[in-house]
Amino acid sequence: MSQTKAELAFHALDTLSIELPSWGFADTGTRFGKFYEPGAARTIEEKLQDGGHVHRLTGACPSVAVHVAWDFPQGVQSVPAVAAVAEGEGVRIGSVNPTLFEDQSYKFGSLANLDEAVRKKAIGHVRDSVDILNAVGGRDLVLWLADGSNYPGATDIRRRKHLLQDGLHEIHTWLTGQQRLLVEYKPFEPAFYHTDIADWGMALLLARSAGPRARVLVDTGHHFPGQNIEQIVTWLLDENMLGGFHFNDKKYADDDLTAGSIDPYQLFRILVEIHSWAFETGSFPDIAFMVDQSHNIKPKIEATIQTVTTIQELYVKSALVDFERLYECRRKHRVIDAESVLRSAFFSDVQPLVEDWRRRRGLPTDPLQAHRESGYAERVARERGCQGGGPSRYAGV
Repeated sequence: MSQTKAELAFHALDTLSIELPSWGFADTGTRFGKFYEPGAARTIEEKLQDGGHVHRLTGACPSVAVHVAWDFPQGVQSVPAVAAVAEGEGVRIGSVNPTLFEDQSYKFGSLANLDEAVRKKAIGHVRDSVDILNAVGGRDLVLWLADGSNYPGATDIRRRKHLLQDGLHEIHTWLTGQQRLLVEYKPFEPAFYHTDIADWGMALLLARSAGPRARVLVDTGHHFPGQNIEQIVTWLLDENMLGGFHFNDKKYADDDLTAGSIDPYQLFRILVEIHSWAFETGSFPDIAFMVDQSHNIKPKIEATIQTVTTIQELYVKSALVDFERLYECRRKHRVIDAESVLRSAFFSDVQPLVEDWRRRRGLPTDPLQAHRESGYAERVARERGCQGGGPSRYAGV
């Protein structure tokens, strides 16, 4: 490698931007209920406050993704005030996510619903979401659908495919400038018999059908156990159809765990494929790196910091892969040596490099410890209380 490890690491960290989810700071749960966190954000303003706090500690999170129904219940008219709060916290509104679930009318689907009235309601909500995207000057409209069915024969799967194609094509016509439509997929849940956008191939076909601004979004938790996600990433990169990621981790299905908590080597392998693409082509692909996880057990801000710092470290490790040697080993079919190139980078201690980068950028070398020492969690717990009405876990609060 012509560049030193420090140069490679610093360049990787300087160019890595990780978008945080507004909903990651709010009380969330499962189908069985939720555990309330003292100080959990209740409004979009409080979510942006928490996002700004994490960005100041990590230097890597300049934007916060929003979910329209949760964050903009008053619609586009609330955008100027919310954008002002974001600017005051040193962040901006990032991707906009239409909320095409929860509403009772979406029991049998939204854009793929066989009921025309429900489809019109759903498409109207997406239209409002694009208005918000325009108002905040955002780029990515991220579309995840809970649409599907639970029993054989309950719906017309082929008809729903055509309805989706029509809906996505219409949505695509509303986008302007550099805006993109990112189509997300998920194999099951909440639907358990069939999901209308169940895998990356379906998402790819729908994105291509929608138009040239559409891309596929890969949620690392939206795959069956054992699936080779890095192969999916490589194929999408090669087709110029990878738009972004929702980073999280899982043991079984869509567990929404902190990134790298279960299988950090898998996330490393995914990031290696991205750096391999850059090594081969000489340019880095235009990919949105976003977090999408639900902290129902861990403290929300601490879990977010943990995820961000884990991604940073794995991103540096993947940037340190000796791709020249890796490609030489591949050409000569030296399988063990090729694997050793990856293992060497993965098991390398990059913490000193990351800490040095933080020090030189005026950031705390240990963002999690800095958060704990800042008193921020205790302060917002006092100010916001606990939505569940339970006792605070913070002494003296």
